[in-house]
Amino acid sequence: MAEDAKRYHRLQLILGMLGLAVTGAYFVVILFAGLGPRVARWAGGLSDALAWRVAAVAAAIAIGQALVTFPLAWLRGYWLPRRHGLLHQTLGAWLRDRLKAALIGGALGLLTVEIVYALMATTPLWWLAAAGVLVALQVVVAFVFPVWLLPLFYRLTPLADEHLCKSVVDLVSKAGIPVVGVWVADQSRKGRTANAALAGIGRTRRVILFDTLVARFAPDEVRAVLAHELGHHVHHDVWRMLVLQAGLTVLALWLGDVLLRAGANWWGWQAPWDPAGLPWLVIVVGALGLVTAPFVNAVSRGVERQADDFALELTGDATAFIGAMERLADLNLAERKPHRLKELLLYSHPSIERRILAATASRSRAG
Repeated sequence: MAEDAKRYHRLQLILGMLGLAVTGAYFVVILFAGLGPRVARWAGGLSDALAWRVAAVAAAIAIGQALVTFPLAWLRGYWLPRRHGLLHQTLGAWLRDRLKAALIGGALGLLTVEIVYALMATTPLWWLAAAGVLVALQVVVAFVFPVWLLPLFYRLTPLADEHLCKSVVDLVSKAGIPVVGVWVADQSRKGRTANAALAGIGRTRRVILFDTLVARFAPDEVRAVLAHELGHHVHHDVWRMLVLQAGLTVLALWLGDVLLRAGANWWGWQAPWDPAGLPWLVIVVGALGLVTAPFVNAVSRGVERQADDFALELTGDATAFIGAMERLADLNLAERKPHRLKELLLYSHPSIERRILAATASRSRAG
């Protein structure tokens, strides 16, 4: 199992790096080929409306990227997980899920770009105003996620096991978190991986358990997995990470503003808010995202360690936590002990081995 996991993650890393290289090369090519200005001129011949020209350039870029990167996305998202037993969806079902995700992501992405360019044409401080609007948009998405978006990908039913349901509700109440119910998502229809989540905000907040978790884990192990997610809520981790992302968004858009103004001179765009410069803006924001990713991952690992500590304290059951980690590692084919540099650069969670060692130490201290 360990060798299988290493092989799987090694191939995932190779395919991920190839995908990143292909995406980067794609944007460099369309920048130097002048695709942005060409589409912007064509769209301007039909209508001078900024929103229309932005939509035309964004759609052309997104469709081209999807076509260029699809073979690697298929290898990484379908062929490889299916080969290693993580996925058992048919290709048709996988493609339907991918299409739904693309439509939702495309709609949100287009809305984001339209907001950015509308503000860009309105105020020199567009980068600051846009960051505020985008943070508000993320909050709205988090609110509607369990009600409108999650049901597009999973069938959600109330947890039928009354004993487990009561145990889960008692744990949530002990953490002092109000929820509207406990629901089960039919993950087994797609693959074998297991997880739990506390999804939504306020009146939409609910516990979501994968049916693979309910079926294959002991009740105490289910509680241990959920307790980790409750820790994120108690520590306000969603908001903490949102503040971090907001700061990075301000930085990225400010840098985009500086380089768009420079790019208007270099590439001959009419103005920084000319949609012809969208490929350049994507390159700038994407490059900054790559540079800051290790820092974001380091912060995230710290947040995850705190959530583990909370779970151990809330349940008082390190043995169940360790059992849950072992079972999750097997079901999700986790790389238990990745190379330290790989963990530092790429992992948003501590490795499974580190999490188990921390829980073992906690159990020893408790006697």
